[in-house]
Amino acid sequence: MTESTQPIKRRAIALVSGGLDSMLAVKVMQEQGIEVEGVNFYTGFCVEGHTHAIRKKDKEKEKRNNALWVAEQLGIKMHIIDISEEYKDVVLNPKHGYGANLNPCLDCKIFMVNQATLMINKARELAGDRGFDFIVTGEVIGQRPKSQRKDTMPIISQESGADDRLLRPLCAQNLPATLPEREGWVKRDELHDFSGRTRKPQMALAEKFGLEEFAQPAGGCCFLTDKSYSNKLADLWTARNERRYELDDIMLLKVGRHIRPQPHFKLIISREEGENRFLEGYRYQFTSITTVSCPGPLALVDGQFESDAEMELAAAIVARYSKGRVDEAVTLDVRSPDGVARQVTVVPAQPEAVLPSWNVG
Repeated sequence: MTESTQPIKRRAIALVSGGLDSMLAVKVMQEQGIEVEGVNFYTGFCVEGHTHAIRKKDKEKEKRNNALWVAEQLGIKMHIIDISEEYKDVVLNPKHGYGANLNPCLDCKIFMVNQATLMINKARELAGDRGFDFIVTGEVIGQRPKSQRKDTMPIISQESGADDRLLRPLCAQNLPATLPEREGWVKRDELHDFSGRTRKPQMALAEKFGLEEFAQPAGGCCFLTDKSYSNKLADLWTARNERRYELDDIMLLKVGRHIRPQPHFKLIISREEGENRFLEGYRYQFTSITTVSCPGPLALVDGQFESDAEMELAAAIVARYSKGRVDEAVTLDVRSPDGVARQVTVVPAQPEAVLPSWNVG
């Protein structure tokens, strides 16, 4: 067979989160001779190793980018694309609403597939036959209550613009045949019919493929699925009287105790040395409070004090979490972002003085 008559090698772009499902979806395609490249979209809400790298209690946990790790294991090229700015509209104005928390899962999936579709169109425009032919995801019907239902699968395909170029290898046999199946690029009878929340079929397939290590599923890596995190984000919007956020905001919501004694200011108090070091990087953006007379946490003040009494209340709360919590008095530095500091001496707040309603998240 001459080079000109050889069949075209079909190529797919796969959405790779770093979890087992997307890993298996890629592997199923590779087994059928499809050349796969991965794409992982960075939103700011899916920073798997972020808190693991900060907190001492997580020091034994693997600190890796799971999407890159999957690419290495499967021998595929990985594209990591920062969409954090464009993604804001998905979080702030989800057409299909939120899930149990502030997770816009259906809009998120539509957005991600749309971004991959744009990549396909651009690649085909630039590379012709070397462009991508279709998109692969690791979705399984019934696994996610908001975005992975039989009635939402067509919505994702249609609203993303991918239409029937979107293939879900793990549950394809439960869905109408897509273009890659109809055209014979992939064999439908070698795809799968997984459904529901059970992980047993995925585990069995991983064993068949000899995949012994993979990221454990736990609602994905998105912090927006976490109730505590979502509560803190909602509190941020309420305090600002507007729905907006920046990357620093969503990073800070992952760290420390968040205590709001007044609607107009919140304390972010470190819980350990690692968080202390992380919050140090923000001392030129926020007023900070640190203990002087004893070891203690670093606290950032998100907002403004309206009186000395409020400043002393904040200092007393910070002292409550210091080594001097049982002392008669603790001296603290209250430092403004421009470096100007004043010292205050306060009686540490008693546990009952820090009202449960003040705890955010």
